[in-house]
Amino acid sequence: MTAPPQVPPPEPPFEEPAPHKRAGLRFPSALTILAIVTVAVWILAFVIPSGAYDRNADGAPVEGTYHRVDSGQSFVDRLNDLFLSPVNGLYGIQDAKTGRVGPSLAGELYGSAGVFLFVLAIGAFITVVFATGALDRGIGLLAHRLRERGALLIAGVMTVFSVLGTVEGFAEETLGFYGLIVPLMLALGYDRLVATGTIIVGAGIGVLCSTVNPFATGVASSAADISLGDGIVLRFVMWLVLTAVSILYVVRYGRRVQRDPSKSLTGFLPGDRDHAQPAPADGTGGPREADPAPGPPAATDGPPELTGTHKLVLTLLTLVFAFMIFSVVPWSSALTGKADATPYGWELGWSFPQLAALFLVAAVLVGVAARLGEAELSSTIIQGAADFISPALVIVLARGVTVIMNNSQITDTVLHSIEGVVRGAPSALFAVLVFVVNLPLAFLIPSTSGHATLAMPILAPLADFAGVSRAVMVTAWQAASGWMNLWVPTTAVTIGGVALAKVGYNKYLRFVAPLLAILFVLICAFVAAGAALT
Repeated sequence: MTAPPQVPPPEPPFEEPAPHKRAGLRFPSALTILAIVTVAVWILAFVIPSGAYDRNADGAPVEGTYHRVDSGQSFVDRLNDLFLSPVNGLYGIQDAKTGRVGPSLAGELYGSAGVFLFVLAIGAFITVVFATGALDRGIGLLAHRLRERGALLIAGVMTVFSVLGTVEGFAEETLGFYGLIVPLMLALGYDRLVATGTIIVGAGIGVLCSTVNPFATGVASSAADISLGDGIVLRFVMWLVLTAVSILYVVRYGRRVQRDPSKSLTGFLPGDRDHAQPAPADGTGGPREADPAPGPPAATDGPPELTGTHKLVLTLLTLVFAFMIFSVVPWSSALTGKADATPYGWELGWSFPQLAALFLVAAVLVGVAARLGEAELSSTIIQGAADFISPALVIVLARGVTVIMNNSQITDTVLHSIEGVVRGAPSALFAVLVFVVNLPLAFLIPSTSGHATLAMPILAPLADFAGVSRAVMVTAWQAASGWMNLWVPTTAVTIGGVALAKVGYNKYLRFVAPLLAILFVLICAFVAAGAALT
């Protein structure tokens, strides 16, 4: 008779590691980096000559028309721009005649107020969903039902994390699942690297191939002045392929460890192998018999129950993100293949203001459905917005840098300096170069939102010069950011994950290095093909 899998009790490493008394050298936060970048760009604006391109009817720069201009800014004007850069980054208004940006001018909104509010709104929504316990229970139930089928457990958890990553940037939230996933993987005869790869790679691939992730694709598309749904077909196909490749990679390593524990790259801690059983002949994994042992309730005391409220919340979560996708996709262009196709009458064409309202309303609906109560719901929404203030401020600071460049009129000069490299380059090569060039930037600025806001004002016109769709350029950029965030030590997802799983960072790098090489080649192929086809 086959017994349920036995899981060793969780150990202290599953708790957040206590900070060292002497932290030593630390990589600065994204906010600090952007503050340094702001001052650096302000100083460089005194050295870089001012210049401008002629603009077409859509406001895009015309290739080959760059010429020097006088910015007309005094030192006091420049100092004022530095002082007001965060304010201008939030709600600066661009004057239609002069092109200057300031909080008291008349014209179109140049700041990122819409994106800023959207980030806070989706933060409130996600926090309310987590407060109901529905998402945690749902993932726990999936893990329990697949506990006797190792390969399916890996594939199932990675797929769920990847879906959440591609639609809403699910990454830091994975840190709460190590206490469940690590013991389950150990009970199935895997090592801690399998659990680490399942979580980090699963969610990371989703973020890398973000289809509608508001913190990556959304912010980048807004900065590039295109719809969030532009390029979604390419990103979706890329997501399918890269997710499948990553699952196969982790499953292959896991089976090797099951059959021969000496093949483990990280080895086993005392107690890790006490309850692990040999893999069945079919290689699917799973314990045969074991003595009872204490463990997490989700693993030993039966599956976590999904109440009617939990099911309702998960249904609402699915419907909200499905509706978001429907509302932003330019269906006429996607279905006809023509960028200038006339929108269908049922297309919504929503952008950040409408999406911000959607998630605020959805947060309230989920709270009411879960019967949180007025006081708890209000405090949860406020807490959720507060938790997401950091990425929202990163967007504002990054936008403030572009305001300084705009008012000193050096943006076109920087663009012109790269124009010669792009001119005549094949579109496929340009797309690959966008991916490669953004790799070091992603290391310096691990925040996808800040990276996008900072880079897009330069990359978007470059794509026009190269004859490449801006949507492909956004895909190449976000792939660079996502690829780096799979392994760089500047992200809490990676460094925090290996600490919680009690896996050495060097061992994780050794484990993930071949996969990174495979992903690098596939990404280059996808963005090159996307550029050539569009």
